[in-house]
Amino acid sequence: MRNHGMPIPGRGGAALTAALACFACGEAASDGPTKVVFPGSAVGAEAEILERQLARFMRENPDVRVVQRRTPDAADQRHQLYVQWLNAGASQPDILQLDVVWTPEFAAAGWILPLDRFEPDVDAFAPAAVAANEWDGELFALPWFVDVGLLYWRTDLMEAPPATLAELREIAGRARREAGLPYGFVWQGARYEGLVTVFLEHLGAFGGQIVGPDGRVRVDEKPAIDALTWMRDAVWQAETVPRAALTWHEEETRFAFQNGQAAFMRNWPYAWSLLQNDEDSRVAGRVGVAPMPGTPDGSATAALGGGQLAINANTDHPRAAWRVIEYLTRSEQMLERAAVVGQYPARTTLYDDPRLAEALGRDIEPLREAVLHARARPVTPVYTQLSEILQIHLHRALTRQAQPREALAAAAREMRDLLDTVGLAGREARGG
Repeated sequence: MRNHGMPIPGRGGAALTAALACFACGEAASDGPTKVVFPGSAVGAEAEILERQLARFMRENPDVRVVQRRTPDAADQRHQLYVQWLNAGASQPDILQLDVVWTPEFAAAGWILPLDRFEPDVDAFAPAAVAANEWDGELFALPWFVDVGLLYWRTDLMEAPPATLAELREIAGRARREAGLPYGFVWQGARYEGLVTVFLEHLGAFGGQIVGPDGRVRVDEKPAIDALTWMRDAVWQAETVPRAALTWHEEETRFAFQNGQAAFMRNWPYAWSLLQNDEDSRVAGRVGVAPMPGTPDGSATAALGGGQLAINANTDHPRAAWRVIEYLTRSEQMLERAAVVGQYPARTTLYDDPRLAEALGRDIEPLREAVLHARARPVTPVYTQLSEILQIHLHRALTRQAQPREALAAAAREMRDLLDTVGLAGREARGG
């Protein structure tokens, strides 16, 4: 399951119904090893590596038996399933794989356990990922792997990635003129979660925030207006970004870049291996990655995504569930996931380990930079509602139905009203 808003093929309502029925029936208790239930991906390399690692855990820990349960791979269906289980007070599944923006929602609802009692080594993990999993001063999930927004650039068209957004626009224009490319820069501009992550990276470049550390909505301030104006002008004035991108998600963006039509692409790490496929990619062997560049007023910023592991608050076996989580988040398991699935480790210490470069098969310095520049989206139980508000008004500005200042002022009003209604106005927040 990707955890950043990318559409993922699921198995539809039938899969959701079947999964609910499976847990509704329950299983009779029996003597023997403690049973821990772990729902997870049932397809592809992610399913295979999880099965392999859990089998190894059980060989090393014969007193615990981990039972995998298939769940939908689509993030929205999995979220719906979790909510139904947890809202009903079910004791299974014991372990939950969460999207990075779900943790505060589940924590505030009392559905997952604080993990501080297990004394996790949080200093070894990416700070932004740790912050995204905290609520009300406690840690509720442990980062499993990280996704970060990346700037993909054509190594045959430039010697190095741009250091600033102004340089990106200049190089993109030159590439269109000199190399005859139809597009300079492609990103996800459809009205969905991906647009918020693209905006977050531009916002960081201009030194702004969606919600400040004090919980105050800041999306209508000058840095945000400048960032959205830059994005709009990139489409309609400089023509750096194609207008068609206002309907694009991750895959449309990847296809355009993979077909050699653009000098730059903003996308997630999953695209790397697909771009290197000689049979399908016209840019294979001619691609580099970097964080999105900043401006003199801000800094390079990479939107944070990824998978987190949490414990059901109603589990009968919290200690056994923690042992599984602790095992899966060890360095050795993260290195193996990097080699098999290409996922980036959540442990920052591994970016100094030569084994990671070997596992990923490439230079990890740009990846280290992206992880260090990662920024979480606002850490709040009502993030989904805030995002929906923002998506609407960002897209209105980008399609020229409203000016950036007007669109962001309207978004900020609605966001403040929401936070006030749910009693979170001024609540200390992180990320964003």
